[in-house]
Amino acid sequence: MVDIRSESIDRLFETILKLDNVDECYKFFEDLCTIKEIQDMSQRLDAAILLDSGENYQNVSKKIGISSATISRVSKCLNYSNGYKLALQKIKEGK
Repeated sequence: MVDIRSESIDRLFETILKLDNVDECYKFFEDLCTIKEIQDMSQRLDAAILLDSGENYQNVSKKIGISSATISRVSKCLNYSNGYKLALQKIKEGK
């Protein structure tokens, strides 16, 4: 994966980490992103959760309504990167 690190992106992530609850996240992300962008990100996370639980591409596509290309990208990240794995572990731990 390409290293996208920058001062600006660090500031974005640090700001997100400072938000206290889901309501604050809604307010911030509704200003920051389009509704479609938020929905797309949530669908990718849902796909990662389903793939991690053993679902196949076809079932993921039916359940979430996303393309096989998007599912393939999520799967690639699950297999060759650590971002989704880390997030899924945090979800499982209840953090």
